[in-house]
Amino acid sequence: MGIILWIIFGGLVGWVASMIMKTDAQQGILLNVVVGIIGAALGGWIMSLVGKGGVGGFNLYSFLVALLGAVVLIWIVKALRR
Repeated sequence: MGIILWIIFGGLVGWVASMIMKTDAQQGILLNVVVGIIGAALGGWIMSLVGKGGVGGFNLYSFLVALLGAVVLIWIVKALRR
């Protein structure tokens, strides 16, 4: 994926993850993009541990993998802030 698609994909994934984890009021657009992109990398790493593929394009599987990683990332950050 190109850089523009990574930004759009990351923003969408980060926004949905922040809605799931109830942190949307604390995050802005930029933080949603960052959470989504880092979450995609983390989700790809988690999936590689179980023998599956990571994020490979703009599709539902990649979205779910990135969402998993973003939710885990937000959970870790919330746990460290307490």
